[in-house]
Amino acid sequence: MAVAGAYITVATGGGEITGLAPDVEVPREFRFGVVGSIPEIRARVRELLNRGANHIKVIATGAVLAPGTKPGVPEFNEDEIRAAVEEATSYGAFVVAHAHGTEGIKNAVRAGVRSVDHGSLLDEEAVALMAERGTFLVSDIYNGDFIAEEGEREGWPEETLRKNRETTEAQRDGFRKAVEAGVRIAYGTDSGVYPHGWNARQLPYMVRYGMTPMQAIQSATIRAAELIGWEEQLGSVEPGKLADVVGVRGDASEDVWRFGDVEFVMKGGAVVKRPGGSG
Repeated sequence: MAVAGAYITVATGGGEITGLAPDVEVPREFRFGVVGSIPEIRARVRELLNRGANHIKVIATGAVLAPGTKPGVPEFNEDEIRAAVEEATSYGAFVVAHAHGTEGIKNAVRAGVRSVDHGSLLDEEAVALMAERGTFLVSDIYNGDFIAEEGEREGWPEETLRKNRETTEAQRDGFRKAVEAGVRIAYGTDSGVYPHGWNARQLPYMVRYGMTPMQAIQSATIRAAELIGWEEQLGSVEPGKLADVVGVRGDASEDVWRFGDVEFVMKGGAVVKRPGGSG
C-alpha cells in the first residue's frame, strides 16, 4: 500500500469532519491534518512523512460529501499548496490534490502536484495546463450515479444531492476533454463512497466518456503504477515484477464489464482465487 495518512486541509474544509454541532469536540487524531498557515503546512507534511506516509494529500477545494463545504471554492491558494509540494519533494515524496473547482485545480497544477483527484469542474485552460505539466487526472466518474441513486433511496441531505447534481455531468465532460488532450489518467474510484468490491464499475464509464477499453484497463494498471512511482514493480506482466494478475472469462479488452466478475486472482505469484471460488 502507498498511503497518505491524514489529509492536509483547512479548518471547516473539505477534509475536516464537518456538519457537527458547535459544541461537539472532535478528537485531535481526527483533525491531525488541519492547518492554518504555511508554516503549519510544512510542519504537518514533515510529521506525516517522518511517521511513514508515502505521499501527501492536500484538500485544495471543498467537497461534495463534506457538509457545508463548496466544491467550487479553493481552500488553499497556490503558494500554500506549493509549500506542501516543496516540503514533500525534499523527502523524495509527492503531493496529490483533491480538487473539484476550476481555480483550485489550476492552483494545484501550477504548484506542482502529482495528480488532481476528482477534477469535476475542469475547463479547457486547466486541461491544457495538466497536459503541459504531465499532471495525472484521477477522476471518479461512476460515483455520481451511485450517490444520486443511493442518496435518494436513503434520504441523504439535499445539500449533498444538489452538489452531486452540480458536479456529475461537468466532471464527465471534463474527463472527455482530458482524454482528448492526452492528459495522463490513472484509475481512482473513491471506493468507500460505494461498497468495496464494486471498484470495476467505473471502467465502462471511462470507455463511455472517451477512452478505448485498453486505455481504461491501462489506467488501472500501468498508469496507476506510474502515478505512485511503482512502475518498476507493478502495473504490467514482465520478468522481475510482482506477479499480480486477475483473470476473467472472455475478452475483457473488448468488454470491460467483464472485470466485474473476476474468476482468477494471483497476488505476488500466489494463486488466491481460482474459477469456482476456491483458493
